[in-house]
Amino acid sequence: MTIKQNTMNKKSAVKLALSGISLSALLALSACSGGDNTAADEPAAVNETETVVVEPETPVAEPEVVTPEPMVEPEPAEVTVVETEEAAAEPVVLAADTGAKLYEKQCKVCHENGLLAAPKFGNKTDWAPHLVKDIDTLRMHSAKGFNKMPAQANAEVSEAEVHAAVDYMVAAVS
Repeated sequence: MTIKQNTMNKKSAVKLALSGISLSALLALSACSGGDNTAADEPAAVNETETVVVEPETPVAEPEVVTPEPMVEPEPAEVTVVETEEAAAEPVVLAADTGAKLYEKQCKVCHENGLLAAPKFGNKTDWAPHLVKDIDTLRMHSAKGFNKMPAQANAEVSEAEVHAAVDYMVAAVS
C-alpha cells in the first residue's frame, strides 16, 4: 500500500468517525421532541469523495386521457350549529397520571439534565423566569415550540397531554 493510499484511508476513517459522532448527537437532541423530527430543516451532508452517475431516463408513454363521468353530489346532511359547538366545548378527559407518564417518556430527556437550557425538573431557580409567564403561555410554548423548546404536540401526543405534562412540572416547583 502506498503512503498516499494509507493517508486517504485514515482520512476516510476520520470522516466516518465524525459522521457517527454527529449522528449520535443529532439523535440525542431530537429525543426532546418525541421522534417527530425530519431532516428537512438541516442541510444535506456532502461526501466529496463520491461520484454520482446520472443515467438518462427512458421515455415514458403518456397515459391515455380518460374523461371523467359527471359526479352526482350527495345531499348535504343537516348539522345544526348547536351540535358542533357542543362537540368542540366537550373537555378532554385524561388519566390523573398523564402528565407524569409523558414527562417520564418524553420530557425527562431534557428537563432532568437541563439539556438545551431546559429548566430542570423541581428546580425553583431554573423555573423562576418561566413561571413569570402565565400557565397558558407555558402550555402553548410546550405544545407548539418556542426558542430552543421543540414542539411536543404531534400525531402521537395531543396538546391536552402536553398541557398535563406542563402542569405536572410546574406543580413540582410550586
